[in-house]
Amino acid sequence: MQRRLKICHVITRMIVGGAQENTLLTVRGLMDKGHDVVLVSGPSLGPEGRLLEADRVPGLKLVEEPNLVRQLNPIIDLKGYMALRRYFLAEKFDVVHTHSSKAGVVGRLAAHAARVPLVIHTVHGQAFHPFQSWWLNWLYITAERVCARRSHRVFAVAQAMVDQCVAAHVAPPEKYRVIYSGMDIDAFVNARPEPDLRQRLGIPPGVPVVGKIARLFELKGHEYLIAAAPDIVREFPEVRFLLVGDGVLRDALQREIRARNLQEHFVFTGLVPPAEVCRYTALMDVLVHLSLREGLPRTVVQALAAGIPAVGFALDGTPEVIVDGRTGILCPPKDIAAVREAVLKLLRNPLQRKEMGCSGQAFVQERFSWRRMADLIEAQYYECLGTHSD
Repeated sequence: MQRRLKICHVITRMIVGGAQENTLLTVRGLMDKGHDVVLVSGPSLGPEGRLLEADRVPGLKLVEEPNLVRQLNPIIDLKGYMALRRYFLAEKFDVVHTHSSKAGVVGRLAAHAARVPLVIHTVHGQAFHPFQSWWLNWLYITAERVCARRSHRVFAVAQAMVDQCVAAHVAPPEKYRVIYSGMDIDAFVNARPEPDLRQRLGIPPGVPVVGKIARLFELKGHEYLIAAAPDIVREFPEVRFLLVGDGVLRDALQREIRARNLQEHFVFTGLVPPAEVCRYTALMDVLVHLSLREGLPRTVVQALAAGIPAVGFALDGTPEVIVDGRTGILCPPKDIAAVREAVLKLLRNPLQRKEMGCSGQAFVQERFSWRRMADLIEAQYYECLGTHSD
């Protein structure tokens, strides 16, 4: 029997988001296995909501570190580093496991300085990507290289994340392991459309629904759906676009929708608790995922679990979930015409939608269980502790 481990997970903020849900389910899975687990998070502020208010884990030890913040700030970051180093030295963890780019840098440096026996990081999405300035990419890649040398292993939620890191010379491939982001998919498999919810949202019975589940935030790609919408509306005049989520871009997106005279076709749900998302997914005929920066698109996995095919950009981990022509349709990044045609193709062909949805449901049930994810992570901890005993 393997020994009980003392584990600390570190993340910048526990908002309602994919990396945060992944982290919380990992913590829950490890706690269920009998390990002593602590979650350290920075302040969870903003319109994205607080995940832990919506999805609590009984018995979870939560420590909030006020200096662990998302924005770059050398003074605050140094304070965060010092606070984490003191905490790790005092608590003598077997494992420190960091999540997200900022917590990954500050937390790994602190854990290394505190001589934590095992330092692990999970790449949920790259800090460096083609859609930002070269100097920021250089800064992030340099930071990732430094921290990779202070990590015993780096997990990635998709093979694409590993390929990008290796191509950027962050670390050699043997440093990485792919562990797909697990989630509670049973709720999506079992979800059924609710007429009362549809009525409350103002969506008439029988009209097609194209959904998007994402924070209303930059790089999430809402503008591409809005740009594709007029041609979709011309062929399907009753169509509704259901936008699940909230964020700082809501007013700007609504202005753009009004400028195109599409108000009656777009429905904003606002912030939806994670446990309720399955109810909204069940109303959709097609899900669109147009993010320009994503590790593994959890909303696509969830839609497929509900039997809903997806349209998405061929970026990052998306092609590992949207198998083109089998579970949905892939489009070139930023290609509005391709998005329009993909959505129209699926709306025109109910039988093809059903076939893709069934194929997708079987695909994700096999790969994306959160308990399987926890099993794989625990096995990696034990393997690494056996290898890295210093």
